[in-house]
Amino acid sequence: MACFLALDVLHAELGEELPYSGGLDRGFAFRGKRVAFLNHHKGIYRAAVQRGPAALSIQTSARSPYADEVTDAGLLYADRAGDVDQPDNRALRAAHSLQVPVAYFVGTRPGWYQALYPTYVTHDDPGVRQVLLAVGAMAGPIDDPEPVLPQDPVARRYAMREVRVRLHQARFRNRVLPAYRYQCTVCRLKERRLLDAAHIAADVDPQGAPAVSNGLSLCSIHHRAFDQHLVGISPEYRVHVSERLLLDEDGPMLEVLKTSKTRGSRFRAERICSQIVSS
Repeated sequence: MACFLALDVLHAELGEELPYSGGLDRGFAFRGKRVAFLNHHKGIYRAAVQRGPAALSIQTSARSPYADEVTDAGLLYADRAGDVDQPDNRALRAAHSLQVPVAYFVGTRPGWYQALYPTYVTHDDPGVRQVLLAVGAMAGPIDDPEPVLPQDPVARRYAMREVRVRLHQARFRNRVLPAYRYQCTVCRLKERRLLDAAHIAADVDPQGAPAVSNGLSLCSIHHRAFDQHLVGISPEYRVHVSERLLLDEDGPMLEVLKTSKTRGSRFRAERICSQIVSS
């Protein structure tokens, strides 16, 4: 509980994606000691101050050698290679047998994580060296919540779909934004907290691969406009703006487009997009 509450505080301060340096490396206070959230160098972690045998947290790094995978049934997580009965694997199995929730840190890029908690080990298969993880929730009174695993299969499937979307989008964003030099394709805004990775072909489309070639770096406003078909970008990197927006007499978002149009170019944003995507 101390771990989960400290993660709530970090999320409030730093957002959904947590950095290890300057964030998770602070650890949290427990019984007068500083306790690490995770072991940055290995997957399964049990803190020395713990009295029980179960793991406190597990992690999958952004460059993990293990075939961890998100499915509708849960997250498949491989135990540590080597002796199946080594301490780390025993701690993971204890989390299953005792049904103790753990914090699961999934690397979205080197040094950055999404924390999924409370996470329960719902199935253990020593034969294939994998466990099945399911994300629960914090429930109960606001001042004294308890970690629970939803028993309703529909709720659990919904939770897993939410996890899949969050992890997919975080990894997609961390591929797309660097390719566009961390700026909006349309207006060149460089505030990273306001930048999104937009799919050109929706991810539900068969052509909607989570690849840079199917992505655009857009600020929050232009992402919404793109999704609502008010702004579009052609295969020739030309930015097209809906006439209904261009006829608007007020609104600073369009000022750069209108100003550049009166100076003799179709849209200044066309050149921006072409330069960014071409490079």
